[in-house]
Amino acid sequence: MQETGTDGTISFHCDFCRAAWDEELAMVEGHRGSIICGRCLSVAYAELVHLRSGRPCQPGEKCVLCLEEGREDPHWESPTRDGVLACRRCVKQSAGVLHKDKDTAWSKPPDPAEA
Repeated sequence: MQETGTDGTISFHCDFCRAAWDEELAMVEGHRGSIICGRCLSVAYAELVHLRSGRPCQPGEKCVLCLEEGREDPHWESPTRDGVLACRRCVKQSAGVLHKDKDTAWSKPPDPAEA
């Protein structure tokens, strides 16, 4: 999410935890400026992909990353912001983007079942 301060400065924050973007925290941008940070992406990926958990999207809700309403795949909800959701498809796509990015040290969380 992009925010403009009272002094006109623009800052970027994770839509899920509100962490501010900086050079140390990897982030991926969705549609229309939505952002998920590497920390939230790790949790969402582990829950949706490895644990196959998540919750269905309720009528009127949508993934903040793709803006699609009513997707049938499971969604991960922000632990700190009610109703802020990411669908499994967007989490997997975002994880692929960050995993391949040579400028970040982020990698997909390992499957605990394979440990």
